[in-house]
Amino acid sequence: MSSGRTRSAVFLDRDGTLIRDVNFLSRPEQVELLSGVAAAVRRVNEAGLAAIVITNQSGIARGYFTEAEYEKVRQRMESLLRDQGARIDATYHCPHFPEVSGACECRKPGTLLYRRAVKEHGIDARSSWFIGDRLRDVSPAGELGGTGIMVPSDQTSMAEVESARKEFLVEASLDAAIGRVIESLK
Repeated sequence: MSSGRTRSAVFLDRDGTLIRDVNFLSRPEQVELLSGVAAAVRRVNEAGLAAIVITNQSGIARGYFTEAEYEKVRQRMESLLRDQGARIDATYHCPHFPEVSGACECRKPGTLLYRRAVKEHGIDARSSWFIGDRLRDVSPAGELGGTGIMVPSDQTSMAEVESARKEFLVEASLDAAIGRVIESLK
């Protein structure tokens, strides 16, 4: 819970940003950190910023995997990061899929999970960064007042990249995005 003081956070997407996107990841042995991710997250930790993962996991609503399977994947990702000296402070996921479970406020680009993290961890959203490989990952920065940085992956369309460039930053890697974050702290 929040102590009353606020700090900045780096909100990170999971699939395609931290780990290889294998579409509906359900088994811990499938988790593969992307190159340079652990070092980038470690830089976030060393800068005193909260590292918070916000992820859409519609495979739960679709019946492709269970909450328990999702949790094992989350634990595996965090374990791989810990093994390299990096730490995720919190993870929030949306298990919904509109066609199955109806509309919700937590599915990105919705901001419910971000607002929950802000409240629970004493985060100042306006001085925080929203990083991911899709427009839906960075667009909450517009509503919450932070800075969005897209890091395109193989799954990112050029149309999304061009849309992102109009309002947000675009970097070639998570390391470059975190470099931009760290530079802004100076």
